[in-house]
Amino acid sequence: MKTVLRGTFRLLAFLLLISTCSLAETAAETYKTTCAMCHGPDGKGETALGKNLHAKDLTSDEVRKKSDAELSTIIVKGKENMPGFEGRLTQAQINGLVKYIRSLK
Repeated sequence: MKTVLRGTFRLLAFLLLISTCSLAETAAETYKTTCAMCHGPDGKGETALGKNLHAKDLTSDEVRKKSDAELSTIIVKGKENMPGFEGRLTQAQINGLVKYIRSLK
């Protein structure tokens, strides 16, 4: 009986670990897959595509002065050359991106 319970517990722990890892994408991973192509890994927009599209420097005072709500709206709706991500990102991912953008220096 103890062996069955230990095996069941281990299986449940493993499944929880897998589901947490696969569902809980970090903000850094979301940024890398959705934003870094244009804004670059450091947020400065110095990639070839970013320069071509005039991507904003996410570390600039202009961006830093925006409220979290304004940044969220830009992520969702897009602005100028940036496409919106409405329907492609969850609210949790958007909130994570705003926090991640704030952490860029």
